[in-house]
Amino acid sequence: VQLQASGGGLVQAGGSLRLSCAASGGTFSIYDMGWFRQAPGKEREFVAVINWSGGSTYYADSVKGRFTISRDNAKGTVYLQMNSLKPEDTAIYSCAGGPSLPRLAVRNVEYDYWGQGTLVTVSS
Repeated sequence: VQLQASGGGLVQAGGSLRLSCAASGGTFSIYDMGWFRQAPGKEREFVAVINWSGGSTYYADSVKGRFTISRDNAKGTVYLQMNSLKPEDTAIYSCAGGPSLPRLAVRNVEYDYWGQGTLVTVSS
């Protein structure tokens, strides 16, 4: 499965962006999908995950209530709607796909497929 993330850019604090991640070359609907981010000088961290059907989601505490993950299996795409952005949200955001597990995956190693990342910069 190949993943292509897009939608990053420069936005002022308090603004919004919507990231997209389009999948190709596989059966998108069987995978749980996650978003991770990596800020300069920091390790990659979990942001959000959605299960294969879209019926279950989980968020990092730092984005809960501001970000929303969703998916359209017909289009093979997962989205991350980011509202009330803060300068500390500045990072490269990557999407990832992995097998559906009994619990939603929050660790890098639980994902098999990764997109190339899209840069989000939030100015103060």
